[in-house]
Amino acid sequence: MGRLAELKLAMGTSIFLVALIFAMFLSAIMLILNFPLIYAVIGTVLFILFEYLIGPAIVASSTRLRYLKEGENPWLESTVKELADKSGIPMPKLAVVPENTPNAFVFGRTAKGATLAVHEGLLTKLNQEEIKGVIGHELGHIKHKDYIVMTVLSAIPLLAYLIARGTWEVARFSGSSSKKKEEGSIKAAFIAAAIVSYIVYIVSLLCVMRLSRLREHYADAYSAYLTGSPRSLQSALAKITYGLSLSSKPPSGARAFYIGDPAMAKEEIQIVMEKKEDYDLDKDGVLDERELELAMEKEAKSAWARINTWFATHPPTFRRILLLREIEGEMQSGRFTSDRIYTKI
Repeated sequence: MGRLAELKLAMGTSIFLVALIFAMFLSAIMLILNFPLIYAVIGTVLFILFEYLIGPAIVASSTRLRYLKEGENPWLESTVKELADKSGIPMPKLAVVPENTPNAFVFGRTAKGATLAVHEGLLTKLNQEEIKGVIGHELGHIKHKDYIVMTVLSAIPLLAYLIARGTWEVARFSGSSSKKKEEGSIKAAFIAAAIVSYIVYIVSLLCVMRLSRLREHYADAYSAYLTGSPRSLQSALAKITYGLSLSSKPPSGARAFYIGDPAMAKEEIQIVMEKKEDYDLDKDGVLDERELELAMEKEAKSAWARINTWFATHPPTFRRILLLREIEGEMQSGRFTSDRIYTKI
């Protein structure tokens, strides 16, 4: 499939880079603290394995999802089955999250055991074609197996952060009232370890976030191909972003798995609304669809927006919509074929 190999290369490169950074980090930490390296390696492997095994349970618990019984939602079941068959992937388990915000996500340890969860708000606030576009996007994640990679990769920054916090706390309370040279050296070692850990946390997090944003573009492109209607996902993304921006609840810890990041949606809409008078071209006090699109396009091109997205799990909504528009134009021209799914990314 077209440039799918590039996504796999990006995944492999990200895994190698993060693993290399973390290996160097562990070596440095063990050298600073004078601990055997083998214990750190064993501990890291066990931590990643633990994260991989319990990750799905944490996602399910934190989102309060409820698995659908067979026949409970015939349209959703038949639509997912139809698109899953077309994708050549196993039918995922279906679940509903009791949330009024429009959103959806997939998670699991394997493609066969994957779960596709949709918010109640998605089913009530989007039309069937838009929901179909969202389902296509989520099945793209299963097809690409990127949610599995993200589950494993995300464990590395988390572990670096935990080490940073732990060593910093130890440094704070070790030898605080002692003038002994030996205890002072131990405290300095823990402070150095904490500083190195924080640096590795930031660098590894940047690598993971970059891959997370890239996988969203690939899933969007796959949905356009699978459903044959990129316009449906365009409309869905606009509604999802606006709907999420209205939520008063704090973002879930599993937001990287969602089709839309609640935190980023709030920020995108807030930035536009702060400059509402500048973007209200007809001065009627309301941003219509075209004015909102122009505002989001301009904001997405700003230098601050580019820097701000470095730590974002998702690309700006307008960039995603722009990609889908390019795919739509190619479809209308008749040049779009199965080997060109990802050429616009």
